[in-house]
Amino acid sequence: MAAYRYDYEVIAQWIEPAEKVLDLGCGDGDLLRYLGEARQVCGYGVENDPDKIVACVRNGINVIQADMNHGLAGFSDGFFDHVIMSLSLQAMHNTQGILAEMLRVGREAVVSFPNFGYWRHRQSILNGRMPVSESLPYQWFDTPNVRFFTIADFEALCADNDIVIRQRLAFDEGKAIIDEPNFLASVAVYRLGRELERG
Repeated sequence: MAAYRYDYEVIAQWIEPAEKVLDLGCGDGDLLRYLGEARQVCGYGVENDPDKIVACVRNGINVIQADMNHGLAGFSDGFFDHVIMSLSLQAMHNTQGILAEMLRVGREAVVSFPNFGYWRHRQSILNGRMPVSESLPYQWFDTPNVRFFTIADFEALCADNDIVIRQRLAFDEGKAIIDEPNFLASVAVYRLGRELERG
């Protein structure tokens, strides 16, 4: 892999071998390649950037060019075991729509995002500047992010839209955060579903 991503390991733990996986905003296909090696998944990517699509093809990744803000109309209900959006949800204009589509075409959704409520981000704003950090690496004027939200905001959105949070893990610089994640975690990773799992 080009760079170590601890969230890849988290996501891989939630994937069973040989599952059908769809990665939205797949970039150069690095996560799908990792899941192929670690879990032998049958993976497909969706990406809109032509350069990243070329990189996917070079990496041997099945990729489709599409603007995810327009939904996933080309995919059948429940076709995938998991639909993943890794560190891209904050760049979506239609947040509720894409979450609904992920749970329409997949049995479960996995999302990760930077937590805008992280204490260092709050400190930057108190100092009068928009935050720039490892999880939010862009300046305000060139960021692809269009939504800035916290862990608490996301969980309220899930509750309002009948999305079940099956598991949440929160991190700061790769270390798990158990207490006060909305304040102490820079990134959160979620397993989502439409109904509670029956034991």
